[in-house]
Amino acid sequence: MRETLPEVPTLGTLYASAAPRVLRKVTSVAPDALPDTEAYVEAVRCSREQLTAYQRLVGDTVREELPSVLLHGLGFPVALWLMSRKDFPLPLLGLVHLRNEVRQPRVVRPDEKLAVSARAVGLTAHHAGTAVTIETRLFSEGELVWEGRSLYLAKGVRLEGVEAPPAPERAGFVPPSTTARWRLDGSTGRRFAAVLGDYNPIHLSALSAKVLGLKAPIAHGMYLAGRALAQCAPHGTGYAWSVDFATPVFLPGTVEVNRTSQPGGVVRFSGWNAKASKPHFAGEVTPL
Repeated sequence: MRETLPEVPTLGTLYASAAPRVLRKVTSVAPDALPDTEAYVEAVRCSREQLTAYQRLVGDTVREELPSVLLHGLGFPVALWLMSRKDFPLPLLGLVHLRNEVRQPRVVRPDEKLAVSARAVGLTAHHAGTAVTIETRLFSEGELVWEGRSLYLAKGVRLEGVEAPPAPERAGFVPPSTTARWRLDGSTGRRFAAVLGDYNPIHLSALSAKVLGLKAPIAHGMYLAGRALAQCAPHGTGYAWSVDFATPVFLPGTVEVNRTSQPGGVVRFSGWNAKASKPHFAGEVTPL
């Protein structure tokens, strides 16, 4: 069932509406608990001011192309509207971002008028709880120009009637060579939020993060992906990319980064904490 929204929702309002659900303890969900709803918004645009602000934020080249993570940001409020509904079975605040897979068939220009759709496509058992996949698509005059799947984890929530898989064995982390070093200050989350509107409390300040059980604010996963793609994604063509998140980047903090070119134009990237010898994220970009 499609539900057409009159406009793109405001992320701050959606987070505020989800706040009371933090107090509702969810311990289990049924495998078929996801709402059969596709959220849809027409006439979504990115202003040139927003494009330039994003490019400067992540160190991207100023050019007449919408970066793929910025396109994710344009569609994210529609996906979040779906996850903040009362019939969505998992609590929005507290979901852990695990993975993104994106395919962008062609360059998207800043003057294009876009439509966005979002739907939840599956609940799966995870060794630490229950995971949900959110599929978001962007269209330009009916043409699919961007599609992404985001995987989120609700820790401690059991999927009824489904045996949880065992936790995978973790090999010792051996960091690659450092090709870049990011020094992120305490305002990183607030500056990203100012551009894309993602005012999730876990990213904003020590106080708001501690309310949700974190020792300090953490960097947005999409900020980290956007900054990596600014150095790895091709210009002037479509591409696919994926990223897996391992451990959060607490702010302020320093991230060691590796970028490695592979045959066929594939670029792999990763980031880690040198002091703790723990990986933060890893992904790759493939030109189409």
